[in-house]
Amino acid sequence: MLQSVISTQEAIALEEKYNAHNYHPLPVVLSRGEGVCVWDVDGKRYFDFLSAYSAVNQGHCHPRIINALIEQAQKLTLTSRAFYNDRLGEYAEFVTQYFGYDRVLPMNTGVEGGETALKLCRKWAYQVKGVPTNQAKIIFARNNFWGRTLAAVSASTDDNAKNDFGPYMPGYEIIDYNDLTALATALEDKNVAGFMLEPIQGEAGVVVPDEGYLRKAYEMCKAKNVLFIADEVQTGIARTGKLLACDHESVKPDILILGKALSGGVMPVSAVLANDEIMLCIKPGQHGSTFGGNPLACAVATAALNVVRDENLPENAEKMGVVFRDRMTKLIAKTDKAVLVRGKGLLNALVINDTETGDLAWNICMKMSENGLLAKPTHGNIIRFAPPLVITEAQVHECCDIIEHSVMAV
Repeated sequence: MLQSVISTQEAIALEEKYNAHNYHPLPVVLSRGEGVCVWDVDGKRYFDFLSAYSAVNQGHCHPRIINALIEQAQKLTLTSRAFYNDRLGEYAEFVTQYFGYDRVLPMNTGVEGGETALKLCRKWAYQVKGVPTNQAKIIFARNNFWGRTLAAVSASTDDNAKNDFGPYMPGYEIIDYNDLTALATALEDKNVAGFMLEPIQGEAGVVVPDEGYLRKAYEMCKAKNVLFIADEVQTGIARTGKLLACDHESVKPDILILGKALSGGVMPVSAVLANDEIMLCIKPGQHGSTFGGNPLACAVATAALNVVRDENLPENAEKMGVVFRDRMTKLIAKTDKAVLVRGKGLLNALVINDTETGDLAWNICMKMSENGLLAKPTHGNIIRFAPPLVITEAQVHECCDIIEHSVMAV
């Protein structure tokens, strides 16, 4: 393998000098990816256990997705929605049938999907439910994360994400996650239009709610004529061992938000799905995007979803997740540095016992990087593990060996 023309130090120095300092990456400079692995500029191989925050579920540079990208890019990439194109109608039929909805509103990024869902929910509240003008409320769960736009950080309870960006979006109410009593109280307000939540909170540290929570929350929303909005940008598309995390409790959201792996990590593609009563509240000129629904995105997303189905990625995620959590449970029995493993499918987290220095999880991630595996802490002492869903059992065990050796060595 040819070494990159730029060194690790040069690449980091350029970013530090010319790029905004809005991220704090591990000091690894990647230049190539294939399947479950990535390589740095020096040619060193790593197992990718972040998958671009679950955008690369199908594996890096999946040949079917890349071929779809190349083929379409040679024909037509963008028309805007000022005109029809020959790919959007086919994609809309495909994706709505794939997930079981009447209509799709295509966008680009996950946070745009969240914004779109909120606009749909408010529009429905005024036109269908009859909420008085400008009085609609939307409920969010504490420790949610769906992006960093002003609307998204207005729903955040993370001071680092929120502070000094006010004034904030009105019409939001925050309740505790996994708390049906709090939800019941909030739903008594007749102006509540929707409840938007992650079926499993990813950025919060892979927080899995009690069994039955999603089903009961959905039923409570239905009883009060409130829309149940599922943010499946990170948990969807096979990550948790089902096509959607909501499928674990047979819940069909009124509004479904998808992104990340919808393109297999090849380009920004997101989608909001709903049935006619909700989706047709939006009329021409009331929402849109120059790039949303572009021909290139339609071709890539179709290929990406076909890979998920054809390669049985939900089933593999379920099986490999069991293997991973079993290995982590055995690791916890060997050391007091790790205290808990949690997750579903291949969205998992290891909680590090760090009550003194506050940097143990970071140091473990640095050691794992040295040993050939990439992951990153969230909320200080939680390490999220989310490899591409094409990973094999032999690779899972090899990676668990690396994790174990790294934890014990720090």
